[in-house]
Amino acid sequence: MLASLLLLMVMALLGRLSWKLQRAQVRNMEQRIAHAQRVEYLAFHDSLTGLPNRAFFTQLLTQGLHHSRRYNKQLALLFLDLDRFKMINDSLGHDAGDELLQEMGRRLNKAVRVSDVVARLGGDEFVVLLPEIETLTQAEIVAAKVLSVISEPFTLAGQELHITVSIGVAIYPRDGEDEQSLLKSADIAMYYAKERGKNNVQFSSEELNTVSLERFALESSLRSALENQEFKVYYQSKQDMKGHVTGMEALLRWQHPDLGLVSPMEFIPLAEENGLIIPIGRWVLKTACWQNVAWQNQGFPELSIAVNLSVRQFFDKGLLVDINTVLQETGMSPALLELEITESMVMHDVKQAIQILRELKKMGVRIAIDDFGTGYSSLSRLKDFPLDAIKIDGSFIYDMTDCTENKKLTESIIEIGKTLSLTVIAEGVETVEQLNYLRSISCDQFQGFYANEPLPATEFAAMIQASTIMNNPAARSFKV
Repeated sequence: MLASLLLLMVMALLGRLSWKLQRAQVRNMEQRIAHAQRVEYLAFHDSLTGLPNRAFFTQLLTQGLHHSRRYNKQLALLFLDLDRFKMINDSLGHDAGDELLQEMGRRLNKAVRVSDVVARLGGDEFVVLLPEIETLTQAEIVAAKVLSVISEPFTLAGQELHITVSIGVAIYPRDGEDEQSLLKSADIAMYYAKERGKNNVQFSSEELNTVSLERFALESSLRSALENQEFKVYYQSKQDMKGHVTGMEALLRWQHPDLGLVSPMEFIPLAEENGLIIPIGRWVLKTACWQNVAWQNQGFPELSIAVNLSVRQFFDKGLLVDINTVLQETGMSPALLELEITESMVMHDVKQAIQILRELKKMGVRIAIDDFGTGYSSLSRLKDFPLDAIKIDGSFIYDMTDCTENKKLTESIIEIGKTLSLTVIAEGVETVEQLNYLRSISCDQFQGFYANEPLPATEFAAMIQASTIMNNPAARSFKV
């Protein structure tokens, strides 16, 4: 009896151990399957947003093109790039940047059709695949929806920000018949959207592809231009209403070995996009300050020198260190350095801009708003920024004597500038009629071809040497 009982107990124990072993094996198998599924998922999906990654999207695009060829259908590819994403990363941190990318993915999925595919290629680049479109209008509608959902404010790091995207669209088979050519065409169109002011949609075309090749060649040359000493700094005087020079502006020029003098309008946007504007801007600042100090050592008067900052420079974390280093190395008084920024630049992130401006003011440098009247701010916002001067955009001066609206705007800017104790400088003055009118409404200073066109350092120095100031070194200004 006892033996039978023991046998039953042993059998029960063995059965229980067998069951536990089977459960462990099943659990182990489930974990291995889950791990394999996770590995497979990560191989084809972006770990940050959960969207298809470049590898998976390439497969989906290949399948879509195969289907389009077989059934003679069109296919659209949207290439999206966030505007000024690096600046957001630099100013708010990478955590905020990651949060923005995640929200971008969610919003894009809401904007597209069920049959469409949203993917992240990497960085701040997203793509949307629209299979089986009948007309270009369908692609236009989706692109418009994307712009709309992205235009709604984002809350990042406790701040409300307005984000924009530039979108390029390529259509199969018109703009490319394989994955590589279609992506390239959409990418080119996207860059054209950025050049057109960002926050817009551009469709690929044969003309754009030709322009892109020229742009690529220019960008390649740009990367070696600084090392090859192809950049030059030109100088243009600022004068008061009596014609006395009060300062000068340093203007960047590129003397290309084959193309000759390249307009800043052509290469500055390129430098801004690829980040070269940071070392180039640093070189301009250093060159201009050293030149001003050299002129002072030669007996020239103490004149302020204005240097332009791009949006990427302004929000770069190394800006304050760069400026302080240049002032220390050159020994130039901070009061003689005037930094010019645009109103649209500071309106992009008002809180951060004010903080940067205050730090610059602590260093003793002057701040001027350039091209005033063309951005998004209002005259009343001027009081929020620690400024020293505002420069009226030359487009208002050009037909000021004939255009009543421009005349009234110019008068308003001068009036509020005086109320806020700001120096008001009119840009683009080319005629004596313009100068006389500005004098009649009490504008403080002017700049433009009527005074002098931008000149190389040697020619600008010759202009100074030809003036009467050389006979009176104690004077603070000189007359051209």
